[in-house]
Amino acid sequence: MMAAVCALTPAPDRFASGLMQYLDCQASSLGSQGFMAMAAPGSSVSLLLSALLTIFIALIGYRLLFGETLNLRDGVLAFVKIGIVLAFATSWPAYRTVVFDVVLRAPAEVAGEIGRPAGLPGATGGLTTRMDAVDRAFRILAIYGAGVPTRQQVEEANGVAPPLFANFDAFALGAARVVFLVGGLGAFALTRITAGLLLALGPLFIAFLLFSVTRGLAEGWVRGLAAATLGSAAIAVALGIELALLEPWLYGLASQRAGGLAIPGAPAAILTASIIFALAISGLVALAGRIAFGLRLPVPQSLSAMLPNIGIATTEARIVASSSGHTMAENRSRAMAIADSIVSAQRRDERASGGASRVQTTAGSLVRSAGAGDTSGGTPIGQSFRRRNARRVSAGATARDRQSGGRGI
Repeated sequence: MMAAVCALTPAPDRFASGLMQYLDCQASSLGSQGFMAMAAPGSSVSLLLSALLTIFIALIGYRLLFGETLNLRDGVLAFVKIGIVLAFATSWPAYRTVVFDVVLRAPAEVAGEIGRPAGLPGATGGLTTRMDAVDRAFRILAIYGAGVPTRQQVEEANGVAPPLFANFDAFALGAARVVFLVGGLGAFALTRITAGLLLALGPLFIAFLLFSVTRGLAEGWVRGLAAATLGSAAIAVALGIELALLEPWLYGLASQRAGGLAIPGAPAAILTASIIFALAISGLVALAGRIAFGLRLPVPQSLSAMLPNIGIATTEARIVASSSGHTMAENRSRAMAIADSIVSAQRRDERASGGASRVQTTAGSLVRSAGAGDTSGGTPIGQSFRRRNARRVSAGATARDRQSGGRGI
């Protein structure tokens, strides 16, 4: 039934409009009928959706079974996911209002709102009819040909550039028509067929929203629909700009040829303009895809997803604390080593003079000072006692002197 509704009977006078209507009809029927077939009870996608919902709910149950607490945020997000998937993957009215009409109907409305203030052809409707008129003007010029310039035309134009090869003017007029049709209709076919296929596969990709592992597939599906929508709007605007240039130009050239005047150099200029607009339309479609593929779906973050970050922060804090503790211990050990060396020097100097108590007192004060790290108000290192100027005499030497003196007396 849909094949009969979307049937196309090519006609030379209505080729552009007929092909565009055919593509639009096929995209609409493919998207709507394909969605209904996918979402029908018992279909492969419907069974897959039921399996994914079962797994999703089972995973929540296992989390609760193993003692994990499901907070309010996680519970609300889980129910929202299930509601969105069931609403858009199984209900055609909701899907048609939010997704289908936006993708297939919004581009024409956006192009009309942009083109009407600028006065672009087709902004108020009838874009395909204007394309048929331009196509007809191309065919008329191809029939007339460029003609042979008169002497007066050559003198007024200060010379006419010779064609690139023989019969180039006839080739340029025919090629310009082909480039005009391929550039506009080819890009329109690309965006419309892509939109129809993605709309038909909507229930499958909507079901992938349930899991974070498959969320990227759903995100890619949304990007593809956005690219098709933006691309269709861009094509309509670009075609309006092209028609605004070609319509008066081709009509004027056709009038000149009808009056018997030659149009030297016009075929090359027309072919160049057609190629430029075809490249511009292709670039706009690529730019629309580039913009659409920058879309990112929001990723809900639960408490469990934040725990690894908290653990990392705690570990970093422990590492910092440990490194600072090591630094303090290293400074303390160095101070203790210096204090021990000073005490040893004092003991060697005062071992025979009976200053043990003084050594112990000085050592205790140095150890406490080194441990506390406070050097204010203390005795400078190496000046805790004064060096003697008198000669030191040991007790043994004094006893020997006495014995030798007694023998001598």
